[in-house]
Amino acid sequence: MQPLVKHLGMIDYQNAWQEMRQFTDVRNAATRDEIWLLQHPPVYTQGLAGKPEHLLHAGNIPIIRTDRGGQITYHGPGQIIAYLLLDMRRWKLNVRGLVRLMEQAVINLLASFDISAQGRAEAPGVYVGDEKIASLGLKIRSGYCYHGLAFNVNMDLAPFSSINPCGFSGLRITQAKNLGIEVSQTRLETLLAQNLIYLLQQQEPEKITRSCKP
Repeated sequence: MQPLVKHLGMIDYQNAWQEMRQFTDVRNAATRDEIWLLQHPPVYTQGLAGKPEHLLHAGNIPIIRTDRGGQITYHGPGQIIAYLLLDMRRWKLNVRGLVRLMEQAVINLLASFDISAQGRAEAPGVYVGDEKIASLGLKIRSGYCYHGLAFNVNMDLAPFSSINPCGFSGLRITQAKNLGIEVSQTRLETLLAQNLIYLLQQQEPEKITRSCKP
């Protein structure tokens, strides 16, 4: 059974995080997987390995230390958040495989608009040239995952200048709007979910190349 996709709109980060943990706490082998698509009001989130020196200027944006992997990043309106609440064993995935799958879903989405993107082994996420367009972070507990990916669509990128995004000084950030993608955020949410589900349903590495067209 493919994951249930939920379009949830704007949700406070703390509330979404709590709901993900609650879902994971009570689920079992029969629970249907879910993909949540949403946005957050402005917030910095600091992963488990996060170092305080990567926050350069706090300003008035709240900072939340969360339980995902990775360093600091920014979430705000105009960014698609895709939270994957999956049974890793059901899909025969390890952490590396899921990271690669999430990256490939974004790469495939961008390819459908004739934009070339790639992942980086040393710095998970998706990049267009030297600019990062999507960030990843996961939490695995008892074989179940939550958190997921953030894909920049049409947002205020200025808050990224107050951090070392994902722990990398000087890392440049881009978004779909800056690349000439002019379809709605709702449409991009749908395409991202379709690509994620497609890649979940076929795990042979040589097949992880197709994309869902706009």
